[in-house]
Amino acid sequence: MPPTVTRSQPQVFRNDYARLDPPSVGEWTPTLSVSVVIPAHGQPEKLALVLASLAGQSYPADLMEVVVVDDGTPEPLVLPPVRPENTRLITSDPGGWGSAHAVNTGVAASTGQVILRLDADMLVYREHVESQMRWHHVVDYAVVMGHKMFVDFDPAAMTPEHVRDEVAAGRAGELFDRDSADPHWVERFIDRHDGLRSAHHEAFKVYVGATGSLHRSLFDAAGGLDPAMILGGDSEFGHRVAQRGAVFVPDLETSSWHLGRSQMQEKRNAGTRYRMPYVANRVPDFHLRRKQPERQWEVPLVDVVLNAGGHTLEEIDTTARALLAGSTPDLRLWMVGPWSELHEERRSPLEEDALDLRLAHESFRGDPRVRFVESQPGTDPRVPFRLYLEAGTEPFPKALAEMVRACDTHAVGLLCAPMPGALTAEEGMLRLERTAAFARARHLDPEATGRDLDRLVEEVHGIHWMPATDLVHATDEEEARLEAPSAARPEEDTEQDVARLLAELEQARARSDRMRRRAERAERKLRWFTPGLVRRALRRVAR
Repeated sequence: MPPTVTRSQPQVFRNDYARLDPPSVGEWTPTLSVSVVIPAHGQPEKLALVLASLAGQSYPADLMEVVVVDDGTPEPLVLPPVRPENTRLITSDPGGWGSAHAVNTGVAASTGQVILRLDADMLVYREHVESQMRWHHVVDYAVVMGHKMFVDFDPAAMTPEHVRDEVAAGRAGELFDRDSADPHWVERFIDRHDGLRSAHHEAFKVYVGATGSLHRSLFDAAGGLDPAMILGGDSEFGHRVAQRGAVFVPDLETSSWHLGRSQMQEKRNAGTRYRMPYVANRVPDFHLRRKQPERQWEVPLVDVVLNAGGHTLEEIDTTARALLAGSTPDLRLWMVGPWSELHEERRSPLEEDALDLRLAHESFRGDPRVRFVESQPGTDPRVPFRLYLEAGTEPFPKALAEMVRACDTHAVGLLCAPMPGALTAEEGMLRLERTAAFARARHLDPEATGRDLDRLVEEVHGIHWMPATDLVHATDEEEARLEAPSAARPEEDTEQDVARLLAELEQARARSDRMRRRAERAERKLRWFTPGLVRRALRRVAR
């Protein structure tokens, strides 16, 4: 299917969608087709009202199809007479069950350029579909979430014909008492973050299904929903969509009625207990996962790419051992080197050319977090961060945690930490990349590479510079370089020079602070052990 939005679409900075300018409801002409996918299991009386509300939508009927997926209802569902004109009922594909599996089935059978997932207990207002679709006509990397209110449901209180007529007349808001309705918890999160515009990398956390839409291309790029997630699948899918560079937009122009209370409202503790291991294993930024930082999970927090080729065993060991024994075990270490050169034929054990490589392989092959690859691995879109560094660097135990914390604190897409004494970025640099930021940059400009890609990441997410002196141990050579006169350094272009000077300034301040703290500690120890000696020594220094 050809792209539905040109490359000239707006660039959204982080999750601040304020620069997007969607048309006003009722004052535009839609062109995109939409497939409303409804996973359903039982409760035909609710489904009948949902389809009735869709029959009264303001979005053009010729651009909207509805696909209802019967997820194994014991007494198979049938389509009620009051429904949109382009409505189909299919059964969930064999080999699975649950709403995630049903949604995947419905999407595969649908044809719309945009997918709008709607639960089978969501009675929507007249402009519900139109209001969400406005955003998708502006950008193709938005996830739009519809507003909803929870109400008690009496199946005998209204008929599908009545619902259709009231919705079509714009009176859906009068079908229930708004004062007695319960808002969703996500509204508090949205309000705390300026309508989600300042939520940055946490915006995906409010994607909890029920009603939401995205371009088919984004749905496919994320891989669809995980059918193994019987509960919590929306949160996990939201994470993967965010990793693809999506911007999350809460659409508050219209609303919907959730017919009945949600499972998490009625069985919150049991629901959380069930979801925790499934979501935590797949979503590194899941809040309950952070309570167990010592664990290793299926999807790591950081992919570390270590260049081991051409380095000694001691250099490789220095870096890999420090990372694996650090305070962040939740990582995957990719060792890049010519491992195919290793063979088992007769050789001189102490003098072979690949001796250091062989010893490094034997040293770390038992750690399940270590992977041996010949070239840099492709990006795993599920993993939030990717760190690049050379063998020989010795990170402090908390270095990885500090880099991730700095990246999140400053909400940036790239963190650069020049190595102590490095003359150029190419010579020594710790790079921590946020996968989502680079995914959005590549989506906006698939041709961008190298420095051009970094500049685009800065435009859509920001870059933060920090000294590596608080992250890694400096070697004697690096310390000597720090003391070298700046005039002896080669000329660089303006951008590199400014970045280097800023890093040098921060490094010098850090060294000064460390030396001052060291002197203060030494003075305190002297005062404790030999108070009289300290006074005499200080008098001699003064003279």
